[in-house]
Amino acid sequence: MLRFILDRLWHTFLVLLAISFITFFIMYKAGDPVQLLLPPDATQAQVIQMRHTLGLDGSFFIQYKGFLLQLSHGHLGTSFLYGEPALTVVLERLPATLELAVLAMFFAILIGIPLGVSAAVHHGKWQEKIIMFFSLTGISIPVFWIAMVLVLLFSVTFNILPSSGRGTVYLFSSAFTWDGIRHLIMPVTTLTLFQLALIIRLTQSGMREVLSKEYIRFARARGLSPSRIIYTHGLRNTLIPLMTVIGLQFGQLIAFTIVTETIFAWPGTGKLIIDAIQNLDRPVVVAYLLIIALIFVAINFTVDLLYTFIDPRIRLR
Repeated sequence: MLRFILDRLWHTFLVLLAISFITFFIMYKAGDPVQLLLPPDATQAQVIQMRHTLGLDGSFFIQYKGFLLQLSHGHLGTSFLYGEPALTVVLERLPATLELAVLAMFFAILIGIPLGVSAAVHHGKWQEKIIMFFSLTGISIPVFWIAMVLVLLFSVTFNILPSSGRGTVYLFSSAFTWDGIRHLIMPVTTLTLFQLALIIRLTQSGMREVLSKEYIRFARARGLSPSRIIYTHGLRNTLIPLMTVIGLQFGQLIAFTIVTETIFAWPGTGKLIIDAIQNLDRPVVVAYLLIIALIFVAINFTVDLLYTFIDPRIRLR
Protein backbone atom coordinates (compact mmCIF):
# COMPACT_ATOMS: atom_id res chain seq x y z
CA MET A 1 0.00 0.00 0.00
CA LEU A 2 2.80 2.41 0.91
CA ARG A 3 4.60 1.63 -2.32
CA PHE A 4 1.38 2.28 -4.25
CA ILE A 5 0.92 5.68 -2.57
CA LEU A 6 4.54 6.72 -3.15
CA ASP A 7 4.30 5.64 -6.78
CA ARG A 8 1.12 7.71 -7.21
CA LEU A 9 2.75 10.75 -5.61
CA TRP A 10 5.73 10.50 -7.96
CA HIS A 11 3.52 10.22 -11.02
CA THR A 12 1.39 13.11 -9.75
CA PHE A 13 4.48 15.28 -9.48
CA LEU A 14 5.52 14.43 -13.04
CA VAL A 15 2.02 15.11 -14.38
CA LEU A 16 1.78 18.48 -12.64
CA LEU A 17 5.23 19.46 -13.86
CA ALA A 18 4.34 18.56 -17.45
CA ILE A 19 1.00 20.39 -17.29
CA SER A 20 2.59 23.52 -15.85
CA PHE A 21 5.32 23.55 -18.52
CA ILE A 22 2.92 23.01 -21.45
CA THR A 23 0.40 25.56 -20.16
CA PHE A 24 3.11 28.09 -19.41
CA PHE A 25 4.57 27.69 -22.89
CA ILE A 26 1.17 27.99 -24.65
CA MET A 27 0.22 31.11 -22.70
CA TYR A 28 3.70 32.57 -23.32
CA LYS A 29 3.24 32.15 -27.08
CA ALA A 30 -0.42 33.27 -27.07
CA GLY A 31 0.37 36.96 -26.84
CA ASP A 32 1.30 39.84 -24.58
CA PRO A 33 -1.18 40.38 -21.71
CA VAL A 34 0.21 43.87 -21.16
CA GLN A 35 -1.37 44.98 -24.46
CA LEU A 36 -4.76 43.94 -23.07
CA LEU A 37 -4.29 45.39 -19.60
CA LEU A 38 -3.09 48.86 -20.64
CA PRO A 39 -5.15 51.36 -22.65
CA PRO A 40 -4.34 51.76 -26.37
CA ASP A 41 -2.70 55.16 -25.79
CA ALA A 42 -0.21 53.83 -23.20
CA THR A 43 3.37 54.96 -23.70
CA GLN A 44 6.26 52.60 -24.35
CA ALA A 45 7.64 53.45 -20.91
CA GLN A 46 4.38 52.33 -19.28
CA VAL A 47 4.45 49.09 -21.26
CA ILE A 48 8.03 48.35 -20.19
CA GLN A 49 7.22 49.23 -16.58
CA MET A 50 4.18 46.92 -16.44
CA ARG A 51 6.09 44.05 -18.07
CA HIS A 52 8.75 44.43 -15.39
CA THR A 53 6.11 44.62 -12.63
CA LEU A 54 4.39 41.45 -13.85
CA GLY A 55 7.68 39.64 -14.42
CA LEU A 56 7.15 39.36 -18.18
CA ASP A 57 10.35 41.02 -19.32
CA GLY A 58 12.49 37.87 -19.28
CA SER A 59 12.78 34.95 -21.68
CA PHE A 60 10.46 31.95 -21.44
CA PHE A 61 12.89 29.85 -19.40
CA ILE A 62 13.63 32.72 -17.01
CA GLN A 63 9.91 33.26 -16.44
CA TYR A 64 9.26 29.53 -15.99
CA LYS A 65 12.17 29.25 -13.57
CA GLY A 66 10.64 32.09 -11.57
CA PHE A 67 7.30 30.29 -11.59
CA LEU A 68 8.86 27.06 -10.27
CA LEU A 69 10.61 29.04 -7.55
CA GLN A 70 7.30 30.58 -6.51
CA LEU A 71 5.63 27.18 -6.70
CA SER A 72 8.20 25.71 -4.30
CA HIS A 73 6.96 28.28 -1.77
CA GLY A 74 3.30 27.42 -2.39
CA HIS A 75 2.61 30.48 -4.55
CA LEU A 76 1.28 30.20 -8.10
CA GLY A 77 1.70 33.84 -8.99
CA THR A 78 -0.55 36.87 -8.88
CA SER A 79 -3.46 37.24 -11.27
CA PHE A 80 -2.84 39.90 -13.92
CA LEU A 81 -6.57 40.66 -14.08
CA TYR A 82 -7.63 40.58 -10.43
CA GLY A 83 -4.40 41.55 -8.68
CA GLU A 84 -4.81 38.71 -6.16
CA PRO A 85 -2.98 35.39 -5.72
CA ALA A 86 -4.07 33.12 -8.56
CA LEU A 87 -4.64 30.18 -6.21
CA THR A 88 -6.99 32.29 -4.09
CA VAL A 89 -8.93 33.45 -7.14
CA VAL A 90 -9.50 29.86 -8.33
CA LEU A 91 -10.29 28.43 -4.89
CA GLU A 92 -12.91 31.14 -4.29
CA ARG A 93 -14.84 29.97 -7.36
CA LEU A 94 -14.21 26.22 -6.99
CA PRO A 95 -16.90 25.47 -4.33
CA ALA A 96 -19.66 26.66 -6.69
CA THR A 97 -18.47 24.31 -9.44
CA LEU A 98 -17.96 21.41 -7.03
CA GLU A 99 -21.48 21.92 -5.75
CA LEU A 100 -22.98 21.46 -9.22
CA ALA A 101 -20.74 18.48 -10.05
CA VAL A 102 -21.35 16.62 -6.77
CA LEU A 103 -25.13 17.08 -6.85
CA ALA A 104 -25.39 16.16 -10.54
CA MET A 105 -23.33 12.99 -10.12
CA PHE A 106 -25.17 12.06 -6.90
CA PHE A 107 -28.59 12.17 -8.57
CA ALA A 108 -27.26 10.47 -11.71
CA ILE A 109 -25.96 7.53 -9.65
CA LEU A 110 -29.01 7.42 -7.38
CA ILE A 111 -31.44 7.20 -10.31
CA GLY A 112 -29.27 5.73 -13.07
CA ILE A 113 -28.02 2.51 -11.45
CA PRO A 114 -31.49 1.22 -10.39
CA LEU A 115 -32.92 2.07 -13.82
CA GLY A 116 -30.02 0.35 -15.55
CA VAL A 117 -30.48 -2.76 -13.41
CA SER A 118 -34.23 -2.73 -14.13
CA ALA A 119 -33.58 -2.45 -17.88
CA ALA A 120 -31.19 -5.43 -17.77
CA VAL A 121 -33.52 -7.59 -15.67
CA HIS A 122 -36.48 -6.85 -17.94
CA HIS A 123 -34.52 -7.45 -21.14
CA GLY A 124 -36.76 -7.42 -24.21
CA LYS A 125 -39.79 -6.16 -22.27
CA TRP A 126 -41.56 -2.80 -22.35
CA GLN A 127 -39.73 -1.61 -19.21
CA GLU A 128 -36.37 -1.91 -20.93
CA LYS A 129 -37.62 -0.22 -24.10
CA ILE A 130 -38.96 2.82 -22.22
CA ILE A 131 -35.84 3.19 -20.04
CA MET A 132 -33.43 2.83 -22.96
CA PHE A 133 -35.47 5.24 -25.10
CA PHE A 134 -35.11 7.99 -22.50
CA SER A 135 -31.44 7.05 -22.01
CA LEU A 136 -30.75 7.44 -25.74
CA THR A 137 -32.64 10.74 -25.76
CA GLY A 138 -30.60 12.06 -22.83
CA ILE A 139 -27.29 11.20 -24.52
CA SER A 140 -28.35 12.64 -27.89
CA ILE A 141 -29.61 16.06 -26.77
CA PRO A 142 -26.86 18.72 -26.36
CA VAL A 143 -26.39 20.12 -22.86
CA PHE A 144 -26.78 23.74 -23.96
CA TRP A 145 -30.14 22.93 -25.61
CA ILE A 146 -31.45 21.33 -22.40
CA ALA A 147 -30.35 24.39 -20.42
CA MET A 148 -32.06 26.82 -22.79
CA VAL A 149 -35.29 24.81 -22.83
CA LEU A 150 -35.36 24.73 -19.02
CA VAL A 151 -34.83 28.49 -18.87
CA LEU A 152 -37.56 29.07 -21.48
CA LEU A 153 -40.06 26.88 -19.65
CA PHE A 154 -39.45 27.51 -15.97
CA SER A 155 -38.09 31.07 -16.00
CA VAL A 156 -39.61 32.82 -19.01
CA THR A 157 -42.94 31.02 -19.54
CA PHE A 158 -44.00 29.97 -16.04
CA ASN A 159 -41.68 32.23 -13.97
CA ILE A 160 -41.19 29.48 -11.38
CA LEU A 161 -37.40 29.34 -11.07
CA PRO A 162 -34.66 32.01 -11.30
CA SER A 163 -32.70 31.91 -14.54
CA SER A 164 -29.30 32.95 -13.23
CA GLY A 165 -27.10 33.34 -10.18
CA ARG A 166 -26.38 31.11 -7.22
CA GLY A 167 -28.85 32.49 -4.71
CA THR A 168 -28.30 32.60 -0.97
CA VAL A 169 -25.21 30.67 0.14
CA TYR A 170 -24.81 29.13 3.59
CA LEU A 171 -21.73 27.15 4.66
CA PHE A 172 -20.19 27.35 1.15
CA SER A 173 -23.29 25.80 -0.43
CA SER A 174 -26.59 26.92 -1.90
CA ALA A 175 -28.23 23.60 -0.97
CA PHE A 176 -28.86 24.72 2.62
CA THR A 177 -31.23 27.59 1.77
CA TRP A 178 -34.53 27.56 -0.09
CA ASP A 179 -33.42 30.39 -2.35
CA GLY A 180 -30.23 28.51 -3.14
CA ILE A 181 -32.13 25.30 -3.93
CA ARG A 182 -34.35 27.18 -6.40
CA HIS A 183 -31.20 28.44 -8.17
CA LEU A 184 -29.69 24.95 -8.16
CA ILE A 185 -32.58 23.03 -9.73
CA MET A 186 -32.07 23.93 -13.40
CA PRO A 187 -28.25 23.77 -13.65
CA VAL A 188 -28.12 20.52 -11.67
CA THR A 189 -30.88 19.02 -13.82
CA THR A 190 -29.01 20.05 -16.98
CA LEU A 191 -25.81 18.34 -15.85
CA THR A 192 -27.61 15.31 -14.40
CA LEU A 193 -29.52 14.30 -17.53
CA PHE A 194 -26.49 13.42 -19.65
CA GLN A 195 -24.70 11.61 -16.80
CA LEU A 196 -27.92 9.79 -15.93
CA ALA A 197 -28.36 8.55 -19.48
CA LEU A 198 -24.75 7.36 -19.63
CA ILE A 199 -24.93 5.51 -16.30
CA ILE A 200 -28.18 3.80 -17.32
CA ARG A 201 -26.65 2.47 -20.54
CA LEU A 202 -23.43 1.33 -18.86
CA THR A 203 -25.26 -0.39 -16.01
CA GLN A 204 -27.70 -2.07 -18.39
CA SER A 205 -24.99 -3.42 -20.70
CA GLY A 206 -22.79 -4.53 -17.78
CA MET A 207 -25.65 -6.27 -15.98
CA ARG A 208 -26.78 -8.07 -19.13
CA GLU A 209 -23.30 -9.48 -19.58
CA VAL A 210 -22.96 -10.49 -15.93
CA LEU A 211 -26.44 -12.09 -15.76
CA SER A 212 -25.48 -14.41 -18.61
CA LYS A 213 -22.47 -15.79 -16.71
CA GLU A 214 -22.23 -19.38 -15.47
CA TYR A 215 -22.06 -18.45 -11.76
CA ILE A 216 -25.37 -16.55 -12.04
CA ARG A 217 -27.07 -19.63 -13.48
CA PHE A 218 -25.51 -21.68 -10.66
CA ALA A 219 -26.85 -19.21 -8.08
CA ARG A 220 -30.33 -19.55 -9.56
CA ALA A 221 -30.03 -23.32 -9.47
CA ARG A 222 -29.16 -23.14 -5.76
CA GLY A 223 -32.47 -21.37 -5.16
CA LEU A 224 -31.09 -17.97 -4.11
CA SER A 225 -33.61 -15.13 -4.09
CA PRO A 226 -33.76 -12.97 -7.25
CA SER A 227 -32.83 -9.81 -5.32
CA ARG A 228 -29.71 -11.46 -3.88
CA ILE A 229 -28.69 -12.75 -7.31
CA ILE A 230 -29.19 -9.34 -8.93
CA TYR A 231 -27.69 -7.05 -6.32
CA THR A 232 -25.13 -9.24 -4.53
CA HIS A 233 -23.78 -11.34 -7.38
CA GLY A 234 -24.80 -9.31 -10.43
CA LEU A 235 -24.51 -5.62 -9.60
CA ARG A 236 -21.39 -6.01 -7.49
CA ASN A 237 -19.49 -7.48 -10.43
CA THR A 238 -20.77 -4.69 -12.68
CA LEU A 239 -19.61 -1.92 -10.36
CA ILE A 240 -15.88 -2.05 -11.12
CA PRO A 241 -16.02 -0.84 -14.76
CA LEU A 242 -18.95 1.39 -13.82
CA MET A 243 -16.97 3.06 -11.02
CA THR A 244 -14.13 3.76 -13.45
CA VAL A 245 -16.43 5.63 -15.83
CA ILE A 246 -18.20 7.44 -12.99
CA GLY A 247 -14.85 8.68 -11.69
CA LEU A 248 -13.83 9.99 -15.11
CA GLN A 249 -17.22 11.61 -15.68
CA PHE A 250 -17.13 13.26 -12.27
CA GLY A 251 -13.75 14.78 -13.09
CA GLN A 252 -15.10 16.01 -16.42
CA LEU A 253 -18.10 17.56 -14.67
CA ILE A 254 -15.75 19.61 -12.49
CA ALA A 255 -13.51 20.62 -15.37
CA PHE A 256 -16.03 21.18 -18.17
CA THR A 257 -19.17 22.81 -16.76
CA ILE A 258 -18.31 25.96 -18.72
CA VAL A 259 -21.40 25.95 -20.97
CA THR A 260 -23.84 25.30 -18.13
CA GLU A 261 -22.24 27.91 -15.88
CA THR A 262 -22.29 30.46 -18.68
CA ILE A 263 -25.97 29.94 -19.51
CA PHE A 264 -27.08 30.13 -15.88
CA ALA A 265 -24.51 32.81 -14.92
CA TRP A 266 -23.25 30.43 -12.23
CA PRO A 267 -20.24 31.96 -10.42
CA GLY A 268 -17.95 28.94 -10.78
CA THR A 269 -14.59 28.26 -12.37
CA GLY A 270 -16.05 27.91 -15.87
CA LYS A 271 -16.60 31.63 -16.39
CA LEU A 272 -13.34 32.35 -14.57
CA ILE A 273 -11.18 30.25 -16.91
CA ILE A 274 -12.85 31.72 -20.01
CA ASP A 275 -12.09 35.26 -18.82
CA ALA A 276 -8.54 34.24 -17.87
CA ILE A 277 -7.83 32.78 -21.31
CA GLN A 278 -9.32 35.77 -23.13
CA ASN A 279 -7.20 38.17 -21.07
CA LEU A 280 -4.08 35.94 -21.15
CA ASP A 281 -4.13 35.77 -17.35
CA ARG A 282 -1.43 33.09 -17.22
CA PRO A 283 -1.24 32.60 -13.41
CA VAL A 284 -4.97 31.88 -13.17
CA VAL A 285 -4.92 29.48 -16.14
CA VAL A 286 -1.94 27.56 -14.73
CA ALA A 287 -3.44 27.47 -11.22
CA TYR A 288 -6.78 26.25 -12.55
CA LEU A 289 -5.26 23.43 -14.61
CA LEU A 290 -3.00 22.29 -11.77
CA ILE A 291 -5.97 22.16 -9.37
CA ILE A 292 -8.06 20.24 -11.91
CA ALA A 293 -5.17 17.79 -12.43
CA LEU A 294 -4.95 17.25 -8.66
CA ILE A 295 -8.70 16.63 -8.51
CA PHE A 296 -8.45 14.02 -11.29
CA VAL A 297 -5.58 12.29 -9.45
CA ALA A 298 -7.58 12.29 -6.20
CA ILE A 299 -10.65 10.87 -7.95
CA ASN A 300 -8.65 8.10 -9.63
CA PHE A 301 -6.97 7.24 -6.32
CA THR A 302 -10.38 7.07 -4.60
CA VAL A 303 -11.73 4.82 -7.36
CA ASP A 304 -8.73 2.50 -6.96
CA LEU A 305 -9.46 2.25 -3.24
CA LEU A 306 -13.12 1.50 -3.92
CA TYR A 307 -12.04 -1.41 -6.13
CA THR A 308 -10.63 -3.18 -3.07
CA PHE A 309 -13.96 -2.85 -1.21
CA ILE A 310 -16.04 -4.02 -4.16
CA ASP A 311 -13.75 -6.97 -4.99
CA PRO A 312 -11.51 -8.22 -2.09
CA ARG A 313 -9.38 -10.11 -4.64
CA ILE A 314 -7.95 -6.83 -5.90
CA ARG A 315 -4.77 -5.65 -4.19
CA LEU A 316 -3.07 -2.28 -4.58
CA ARG A 317 0.63 -2.68 -5.32
